Amino acid sequence: MKKIFLVLLSCMFLTTSAYAQTISTQPSLKYTVRMPQAAQGRFHISLEAKGFARDTLVFKLPNWMPGYYQLMNYAKGVDSLQARNQQGRALTVNRLAENTWQVLAPKKSAFTITYQVKTNRKFVANSFIDSAHAYIVPANNFLYIEDMLQLPVQVQVNYADQPGFRKIATGLDKVAGKSNVFTAPNFDILYDCPILVGDLKELPAFTVRGVPHRFVGYKMGNFDEQLFMNTLQKAIEQGVNIIDDIPFKEYTFIGIGPGRGGIEHLNNTTVSFSGNELKTPADINRIMNFLSHEYFHHYNVKRIRPVELGPFDYDKGSRTTQLWISEGLSVYFEYLMVKRAKIVEQNIFFANLANNITAHENNPGKLYQSLIQSSYNTWSDGPFGTSGVDKNKAISYYDKGPVVGMILDLAIRQASQNKKSLDDVMRFMYRAYYQKLKRGFTDAEFQSACEQMAGKSLAAEFDYVFTTQPIPYNQYLGYAGLELINTTDEKSGPRKTQYRIQTMPDINPAQKAILHSWLGE
Repeated sequence: MKKIFLVLLSCMFLTTSAYAQTISTQPSLKYTVRMPQAAQGRFHISLEAKGFARDTLVFKLPNWMPGYYQLMNYAKGVDSLQARNQQGRALTVNRLAENTWQVLAPKKSAFTITYQVKTNRKFVANSFIDSAHAYIVPANNFLYIEDMLQLPVQVQVNYADQPGFRKIATGLDKVAGKSNVFTAPNFDILYDCPILVGDLKELPAFTVRGVPHRFVGYKMGNFDEQLFMNTLQKAIEQGVNIIDDIPFKEYTFIGIGPGRGGIEHLNNTTVSFSGNELKTPADINRIMNFLSHEYFHHYNVKRIRPVELGPFDYDKGSRTTQLWISEGLSVYFEYLMVKRAKIVEQNIFFANLANNITAHENNPGKLYQSLIQSSYNTWSDGPFGTSGVDKNKAISYYDKGPVVGMILDLAIRQASQNKKSLDDVMRFMYRAYYQKLKRGFTDAEFQSACEQMAGKSLAAEFDYVFTTQPIPYNQYLGYAGLELINTTDEKSGPRKTQYRIQTMPDINPAQKAILHSWLGE
C-alpha cells in the first residue's frame, strides 16, 4: 500500500511539474514605458518576451491606427532598438523594413527588446510626451509579433518619478492592485486604448441606464463643469436610445488638451478639448456635435462595422467603400442626438445639414467622385478630399455622407408611412451583424437593411452613393414639409452658392408627423 501511494505521489508531482512548466513557457509579452527624457519628447520602451516555440520572431510596428484612415509611418520615430537575453548578451536583430525587425533567440527563452520613440507632434493619432504630460497611442509605441496579434499583452507605465504626473486615463483593464499596470486580451484591444498620463482632472460623472460615463482630461480649462456634463448626458442618452443597448461596463471621454481631432474606441474616445472655448451657444453646439459624433462611433464603426475593418491590416491599411456610413452617418446622427436632446432648436439642426449641402454643392469634385470612391480613396485623398493629386476631383464623405443619411431617413419614413426610419436600420445592423453574426457588413447588406425598413427598393436613393448623379433635395425634404432655398446674394458678385433649409408655407398632417418624429418632438 505504501509503495502504491509513493507511485501515485510521484505521478502527481510529475504531472504538476509538467503543468507548471507548460504554464511558465506560454508566450508572454510585457511592455514597460519609462519617461526619463520626457522633456526631450522621448518614450523609453522595453518589451519582456518569453515562451515562444520559434527561434526567429518578426516584430512589427503598425503604420496606422484604426479610426484615422491615413498611413502614419510610426516607425520613423523609433530608434536605438536592440535585444538582449537574460544574461544581458546582445541578440541578433535584423531590420527587414522600416517598421519590421527580425530577432533571433533560442526557442522558449526569455529576452528583452528595448527602444525609444521620438515624438514631436501634438495630434490625436500621434503619441506625444513633454515634461507636463504623456499621450500614448499604442499603435505608435508597441510592437507586435507578425501573425500573433491574438496574444494577450500587459503594459506597465512608470511615471512616479515625473513631477506632476499624478493620474492615468485609459480604456484598458487594470491589473488588480496595480494603478499603473494594464492588460489587453489581444493587440486589437491594446491598439484601441490610448493612455493619457499627467495632472489630469475628472469632471462630474453621470450614468446612462446604470452605466458610468466619465470625462478625464489634461488642461481642461475653466467652464461650468456640471452644466457641461449635464448637457452631454442628454446627448448621450439620445444616442443610446437609437441603438437601445450599451455594450460596455464603463465609458471614458479622454481629453488630451487643446487642439483638433478625436478618435473613437470601443469603450472610450480621445478628443482634443478645452473648456476655455465654450463661450457662446455656437461653441456649445459645436462641442456637443463633436462629442456626440465620437460617442456614436462606438456603435457605428466599432461594432456596426464595414466587413473590411477587422481583422485590421496594420501594415497597408484596411480599405473600405463604406466610410460614408461609418463617418458620414455618424455626422448625421450627431446632429439628431443634439437636436433630440433639446440642446439646439430646429433652425440649428437645419443649418447643420444646409452647411453640408452648401459645402458639397460648391465642390467641383461632386462631378467626378462618388461616395464609395471617396470612402475607398481616403488613404490618398484624405477624409475631406483635399490631399490627393487633384482636390477638385474629390469630395468629402463628411459632407455628402450626412446628406445622403438624411435622404435615406426621409425616404424610409415616407415609404413606411413613418413607421420605420434610419434609426431602425442602425438598430437592425447592430443586432444582426454585431450581436448575432459577430462580423462586419457589406455594401449590399446595408442597402438591403434600408430597403427592408422601407418595404420597397431604394435603388434610386443609393444611386447618390454609387454615382455622381445630382441630388433632388426638395423631393426628400418635402416628405417632412421642408424645402431647400438658395440664399446667395447675386448682387455681391461671384461667390459660393449658399443654401438654407426652411419649413414650407403649407405643411400637411402627414408631413408634420414625419417632421416631429424625425426630430424627436
